[in-house]
Amino acid sequence: MQSKRTLFLIEVAIFTAFALVLDLLPFLSFRIWAQGGSVSFAMIPIFIVAFRWGLKGGLLSGFLYGTLQIATGTAWIMHPIQGALDYPIAFTVLGVAGLFAPVVQRALKDNNHKLFAGYLALGVLAGISLRFVSHYLAGVVFFESLIDGMNIWVYSLVYNGSYLLPAYLINIIVIGYLFIKRPKLMLGESKDKQQAA
Repeated sequence: MQSKRTLFLIEVAIFTAFALVLDLLPFLSFRIWAQGGSVSFAMIPIFIVAFRWGLKGGLLSGFLYGTLQIATGTAWIMHPIQGALDYPIAFTVLGVAGLFAPVVQRALKDNNHKLFAGYLALGVLAGISLRFVSHYLAGVVFFESLIDGMNIWVYSLVYNGSYLLPAYLINIIVIGYLFIKRPKLMLGESKDKQQAA
């Protein structure tokens, strides 16, 4: 039991750090807006943790990643509540994809690619949709003063949707490909042995 907990903490730490590196590398992150918002591969490690370890792993990895963005100075913050909504909260909720981990893992074990792809897409959609809501609310409440004459509700919708929709598509394609080609990335030999014991 202790070794499983240690493995959990190590994997969360490694994948979270990997997410930050993916976000910082300029050729892997395509910034769309000056105030933040980019299409990057940074969410992929968080979703991998969520699908490997479930809700707890996904939420923890997302929270740590959002907090690290603030700690490293890459966050764009104009108010503490906006900062919380745009970083720790927005990335923590990606971990909700972990709710789909049991059915995604079972579908992968059973070689049921249709069920696997469907629930993987639903899990990623759930996480990114909640992230969208968090960014959207931050935009509506705190960014109205930055735009001239535009409806803030529409502006926040377009602003956040413009990078989260392509990010969603990239995530389901890359994660699906990784898990189908390397099922042990999701299932892990050590986890299988522990579950069998």
